[in-house]
Amino acid sequence: LAQPVTPDLLVSPSSQDGDLGSECPEDRGNWTGRLDFLLSCIGYCVGLGNVWRFPYRAYTNGGGAFLVPYFIMLAICGIPIFFMELSLGQFSSLGPLAVWKISPLFKGVGMGTILIVSLVAIYYNMIIAYVLFYLFASLTSDLPWQHCGNWWNTELCLDHHVIKAGNATFPINITNTVSPSEEYWSRYVLHIQGSSGIGDPGRIRWNLCLCLLLSWTIVYLCILKGVKSSGKVVYFTATFPYLILVMLLIRGVTLEGAWKGIQFYLTPQFDHLLSSKVWIEAALQIFYSLGVGFGGLLTFASYNTFHQNIYRDTFIVTLGNAITSILAGFAIFSVLGYMSQELGVPVNQVAKAGPGLAFVVYPQAMTMLPLSPFWSFLFFFMLLTLGLDSQFAFMETIVTAVTDEFPYYLRPKKASFSAVICTALFLMGLILTTEGGMYWLVLLDDYSAGFGLMVVVITTCLVVTRVYGMKRFCRDIHMMLGFKPGPYFRACWTVLSPVTMMALLVYNIVKYQPSEYGSYRFPTWAEVLGILMGVLSCLMIPMGMVVAVLREEGTLWERVQQASRPAMDWGPSLEENRTGMYVASLAGSQSPKPLMVHMRKYGGITSYENTAIEVDREMEEDDEEESMM
Repeated sequence: LAQPVTPDLLVSPSSQDGDLGSECPEDRGNWTGRLDFLLSCIGYCVGLGNVWRFPYRAYTNGGGAFLVPYFIMLAICGIPIFFMELSLGQFSSLGPLAVWKISPLFKGVGMGTILIVSLVAIYYNMIIAYVLFYLFASLTSDLPWQHCGNWWNTELCLDHHVIKAGNATFPINITNTVSPSEEYWSRYVLHIQGSSGIGDPGRIRWNLCLCLLLSWTIVYLCILKGVKSSGKVVYFTATFPYLILVMLLIRGVTLEGAWKGIQFYLTPQFDHLLSSKVWIEAALQIFYSLGVGFGGLLTFASYNTFHQNIYRDTFIVTLGNAITSILAGFAIFSVLGYMSQELGVPVNQVAKAGPGLAFVVYPQAMTMLPLSPFWSFLFFFMLLTLGLDSQFAFMETIVTAVTDEFPYYLRPKKASFSAVICTALFLMGLILTTEGGMYWLVLLDDYSAGFGLMVVVITTCLVVTRVYGMKRFCRDIHMMLGFKPGPYFRACWTVLSPVTMMALLVYNIVKYQPSEYGSYRFPTWAEVLGILMGVLSCLMIPMGMVVAVLREEGTLWERVQQASRPAMDWGPSLEENRTGMYVASLAGSQSPKPLMVHMRKYGGITSYENTAIEVDREMEEDDEEESMM
């Protein structure tokens, strides 16, 4: 008798008898250690912005009073959106592109995310290259930015030792002078005098080019094996900055005049709270500091096991990030207070934000300390570790997104594909190593992750709550974690977070100011180019919609409806985690109830299977209610 033939669709991918198993994509892999995910998230969120943006934003927006809107915005925007991203990633085990199986009509949101992350990765690694440059320059007995009299210095250069000695006898007017550290940064490191503006990049600075190559090489070697390798590196890169930060803090508060800086940093000015600008600044700090919308959180969570407690991890990371920012403020302003006393000028004249703080003001302060090369090396090593794990996340996001789209072809060649991406982004970043490279870096920084990123986050929030459905999303989290999100999360996801983000977006458009670097104003064509960068990531959304609608059949409205529904294989990636509507919806699935898989495997019912039974019962009750209506 002829043996019955099993149809291909009923052959399980894990079946030992079927040939289909050999054609399955290679396993995505998971985190190998218990703390890999948590430390990766901490490393990703705690970055350069905590050190060079938060302290400056705090003192310019009411000092200690700034913490009130900061923590309110953390509760309204930061924590809920952070938890939403982690939930989407862990539930589906998919990257930022493939996760849009939740609603294929909006896959363009994922494409917009990848474009934003790619642009940010190009210039963020250039900042790491600057840090490497200063790190190597610190390996000397005398810091090169300590004195005037070098070939790159001008007659405006004035040494702080001269200022200190002069102030002891008669005051020196320093308004038209430049510090040695500022001239070292602009005239030696950047050699910006060789460029007349953004349209005249000048020659490549080969020392910067080599530093950029080194930074890309470090990043590639750390993400070579995906989360298996980067998950181990973060044990060092996510924890070591805290050790250095504490050392800098202890050294800072023991300096003469330190409390002057700390008082300047924390003195509350509650009248600032009546200004809308302060609340917007607090929301922006939360938004960029936590890294929501960049896909990094979603990517990291996609490598978790299905029942990882991301609810607990959300609070650990978000609150840890906020506390780190406040600590960094003490470390920075204690040194700035000492520096202002040494120079005999107010603190607000030495305080700066961004690269100005990291590469001009703080290095200048280091030259005033005993063992200055040692403290300089520690400071830049801290910046290196802070920057690297954020860069790991950007690269992992890009690589994971594309390999999840083409798992059969790219997953087995992930190391080679990562090399291609790193090489391509290095070549695109070469313009940043030119004499006019800083102008391009400022343009990328101002526009690549501006309003485009806000549009991506707002759309994600609205799609999950309105299109996919709040009830269904909460049910998914219940299936995954064993409990439903409370009223706080539902209220934020439905109303508070999207409304706050929209207010941010409107504020950014209304208060738009052209880019500038020092006294240099960018030409109109550069502004247009920057705006196009932001607009292009937004345009990905309607472009993705057009593609999704064209793939469906029927009238236009029917196509839109079909494209907005979750794909057939949407849901948990492992068959044993699928219950209710997700049962047997995987290609090749033949198990009638994933619960049976659990019982065969473990010989009993765990708390998560009880949750699965509860979810099934809820869904049956909902179906009955709908049929009665």
